[in-house]
Amino acid sequence: MTWLLHVDMDQFVAAVEILRHPELRGRPVVVGGAGDPTARRQVVSTASYEARAHGVHSGMPLRRAAQLCPEAVFLATDPAAYSAASDEVMAVLRRFPVDVEVWGWDEAFIGGDIADPVALAVKLKAAVFAATGLSCAIGIGENKLQAKTAARFGKPGGVHTLTTATWLDVMGPRPAAELWGVGPKTTRKLDELGLHTVAELAGTPAEALIERFGPRMAAWLPVAAAGGGDTHISTEPWVARSKSRENTYAEDLSDPAEIAREVAGMARALTADVVADGREITHVAVKVRYVSFFTPTRETKLRAGPTTDPDVVERAAVGLLEKFEWKRPVRLLGVRVNLAMPD
Repeated sequence: MTWLLHVDMDQFVAAVEILRHPELRGRPVVVGGAGDPTARRQVVSTASYEARAHGVHSGMPLRRAAQLCPEAVFLATDPAAYSAASDEVMAVLRRFPVDVEVWGWDEAFIGGDIADPVALAVKLKAAVFAATGLSCAIGIGENKLQAKTAARFGKPGGVHTLTTATWLDVMGPRPAAELWGVGPKTTRKLDELGLHTVAELAGTPAEALIERFGPRMAAWLPVAAAGGGDTHISTEPWVARSKSRENTYAEDLSDPAEIAREVAGMARALTADVVADGREITHVAVKVRYVSFFTPTRETKLRAGPTTDPDVVERAAVGLLEKFEWKRPVRLLGVRVNLAMPD
């Protein structure tokens, strides 16, 4: 039988740092920014389970994390180290006679004609730990949705299975927001329709959702709520579909000219990164976080087609600023570019 497994590394970034600093094992560790909790407007990238027990979580200001867990050790982020550790993990997974689809640094899907998925999961976990010293949880399912959801129940360091037969018993009473792919905006729309649980959504015909979500999303939502999902495993090397830069400012920005300069600089820097990677840009998006923490994003498709011209990307990014309201100061700006997929 064809099974899918989702390998999800436990507290990956924090775990890599603890491997580098064994004296920190068992202590609350917070990784983010330059690792300085006194610095303004730096945020948590990840936290060890010991720190999470104090309420520390990703995206939280470092200052707030220090208030919640004053005994925590704060470390600066080191993306190169995390990328190298990820490569080691994925190399271990590829030693097994299965298909491996990498999903970023800390997770991958595995599929194939697997006689005993639990036994395979146990072997995978042991092999990853023996080679890297890193722990992972593994979810097992009949499709990607089931496997990824099951991995959540397996954390930390366990193995869990969800199938079509058990899906609604486990997930049915849970909030629809717990479905992979259902974000806050979709949750709000479902709440307005009186669809609060996974089971309620699974029992709703797609036709009743089209007006609020459009035909594509309306067709997908009930299927996902019933535990349906993609079963295809792509063994092609993982290729980034976008690049982004953002900056949280020590002092709020109010001057439109300064805001435009910041966005222009990010757009040009991103274009240089994309050119260095041999890729092209198809879409440009700008994110603005006001002092109220309201964070809208505006996006545009480049009408002339994919480009590597920094002037084109800068104009598109700066032009998007016209779609925002500027009644409040700004604490964060970000630019994202979507990339043309290589042939």
